[in-house]
This record gives sequence, C-alpha cells and structure tokens, in this order.
Amino acid sequence: MTAGGLLLQQLINGLSLGAMYALLALGFTLVYGILELINFAHFNVFMVGSFVGMWTLQAMGLKGQTVILTGLPLAGALLMALIVTMVASGALGVAIERLSLRPLRNVRGPAAMITTIGVSYVLFNVVLLGVGADAKNYPNPLPPVTWTLGDAVLRLREALIWIVALLLMLALQMFVQRSRLGKAMRATAQDPEAARMMGVEVDRVVVIAFFAGSALAGAGGLIFGLYYNFTSFIIGFTAGLRAFTAAVLGGIGNVPGAMLGGVIIGLIEAMGSQFIAAAWTDVIIFSILVLVLVFRPAGLLGRVAPNKS
Repeated sequence: MTAGGLLLQQLINGLSLGAMYALLALGFTLVYGILELINFAHFNVFMVGSFVGMWTLQAMGLKGQTVILTGLPLAGALLMALIVTMVASGALGVAIERLSLRPLRNVRGPAAMITTIGVSYVLFNVVLLGVGADAKNYPNPLPPVTWTLGDAVLRLREALIWIVALLLMLALQMFVQRSRLGKAMRATAQDPEAARMMGVEVDRVVVIAFFAGSALAGAGGLIFGLYYNFTSFIIGFTAGLRAFTAAVLGGIGNVPGAMLGGVIIGLIEAMGSQFIAAAWTDVIIFSILVLVLVFRPAGLLGRVAPNKS
C-alpha cells in the first residue's frame, strides 16, 4: 500500500474512533456544563452499555459473527439494539444522579466527584464478578460489504458508525439549540439560580442531562462492540479517559467542542499508531492536551467563564 493509501485508510479508522469518542465525550460535557461536575462514573456507563448491546443482540438469536443479516432484518436488529442500549444506559445515568449525586447537590468541595469515582468502581466490579474477566465475543450481523477507495478500504461497519454517530450528534445539537428543554438546559448551565427563579425545573434539567449523556455513552459502547467484535469489563477506562480528554480538548461544557475533540483524538490515535508507534499514542494525545490547557485553558471552542461575584 502506498503512503497515500495508508494515510486514507488511517483517516477512515480515525474518523470511526473519533465518532465513538465524541459520543462518549458529549456525556462529560453535558453534565459538566450544568453541574460543573466531572462524572467519572461515565467511564463505566459506556462499558455497561456495551454489554447491554451484546445481550440485546444475543436475545435476538445473534451469536458471534456466525449469523449475517441483510436488508430490513439487519436494520431492525441494529435499531432495536441501539434503542434498548440507549434507554438502559440513560436509565442507569438517571439512577446514578438520583441515588448518589442529588443528595450531595449542595455539598461544597469534591464530595460529588469522589462519589462518581466510587460509583464507577461499583459498576466495574459488578460486571467483573457477574460476567467474568475474559473478553466476550460480540455479535456482529453486518455483512462483509466493502468499498475500495484507491488503496484504502471502507467497510460497511465504518459507514454505519459515521451515519449513526452523525445523526445522534446532530439530534443532540438540535435538541439543545431549538427545543424548550434545550433552552432550559442552556439557561441552567449559565446560572442555575436565575433559571430557577424564571420557572425552570432545574432538577428535571439535570435528570435530562444525565439521561441524554448516558444514552450517548451507551450508543458509543454498542459501536465499540460492533467495531472491535469484543467487549470486556475493562474497556471503560481507556475509552473513557480518551473521551474525557476529547471533551477537555474541545472545551468541556461545549457540545460542538466535544464533537471536535473526539474526532481529533480519534485521528491522533489512528495516525500515531500507523506512522509513529502504538505505544506512543497516549504520550502524543496527552502532550497535546497539556499544551492546549497551558495556552488555551478553556479548550479549542470553549470560552473562559467570568468569575461570579
């Protein structure tokens, strides 16, 4: 393969990884934008979502890569898996907020953030003890359809990942910008007390933010399983850390910034693995993050908020 073919192939791979990281990063940015809270439990909501997607596909009779579907049966199976995964992950996010974080809403200091770390470890160990430490073969009913682009190959799975991720991100952006609840979310993010005085139900807005962010993490978990053909109790840490980096890089609290950061991190991972070395990928990613935070602390698209008097 020529250098140009390698570059194009890694561009395809990087955009696929970036789509997954962007969906996961949006969950961090939605919660932080409203509560100014880093939700570390989000790492393993992504992991749980991956397992929910696997169990849903298995419940429809799909085992490993032995059953291939096409046409309407394929679209129906994937749509059902996506809906169930997003709803289950969203419900898990709401449960985390209601049971663990709402009682600490008015507690100053890092108590809420530390609680999310504890919840993350609970999810991690529940899945570890419940399903075991071995990686699970992920059902993948996608046919081996490919398109040749010069020396590069675009598979059906990459095309579907791009389409699904783009539709979900556009839907979120339209929801935040155009809907009544989206306006309430933006008002709460700017000033919760003023929003409450204007009649905004802040608790409802927080629940919606946790549901939407966790649902997108679940969609990212399903994409992970279909892309790599496996899942495991350990996948949340690496993917979550890179998605958190993407959210900070783009400007945490900024929805377009999370999307941009996810794509950038995905491209860096793919290009770095191909042209430098896979072992250096994290060094490159976090070095860029440090440079961005030193010279532009609010991120690429974020704005520095004024201090409240």
